[in-house]
Amino acid sequence: MAIILMIVIFGASALVQWRLRSKFAQYSEVGLQNGMSGKEIAEHMLADNGITDVRVISTEGQLTDHYNPADKTVNLSEGVYASRSVAAAAVAAHECGHAVQHATAYGMLKFRSAMVPALSVASRYMQWIILIGIFMLQTTPIPLAIGVALFAMTTLFSFITLPVEFDASRRALAWIDQKGIVTTQEHGMAKDALKWAALTYVVAALGSLATLLYYASMLLGGRRD
Repeated sequence: MAIILMIVIFGASALVQWRLRSKFAQYSEVGLQNGMSGKEIAEHMLADNGITDVRVISTEGQLTDHYNPADKTVNLSEGVYASRSVAAAAVAAHECGHAVQHATAYGMLKFRSAMVPALSVASRYMQWIILIGIFMLQTTPIPLAIGVALFAMTTLFSFITLPVEFDASRRALAWIDQKGIVTTQEHGMAKDALKWAALTYVVAALGSLATLLYYASMLLGGRRD
């Protein structure tokens, strides 16, 4: 069942990724009526929230936009930074939503950030430990049990990411609407784009959970044997 679930989620993930890129391409062609660029919108939202120590910079790639709390930068991809489209407005405001979360000590973001150091170490060795555990399962379940525990940490991280992303989108949509950054029609497009972006995190979390269940079932099956 876990394998079937993984296949279904993999297919759903591919569909969501395709849909996200399609929506982003579509809304990137719709010019924002107020003519502001992604960079200008980001700077405006930061200023409105009294945030003066965060820089807005350009980063290479497509859909590589992110907020870095370590150096306090809003990193906008090339297709967002200078673009004056509905897609750029949605993405820029969303990433600034994370900056606002950081500035206001949003609880779930603090929890997520606190997990990062341990998760970095776990991710480095986890797959090797699981592989060794599978080979040694008939001898001892301990290595695989450790691997499953480490994978459970990454799964928990995936699910903690969900409210962080949803909240950033909520803040973004509320701000662009309140400040008149978008028209009613543009607001609907921005909301749709962010919805598909959020769904990528949902399927990633479900995929992680399905993989965890697969390894856990392997561990429990080996212990029964």
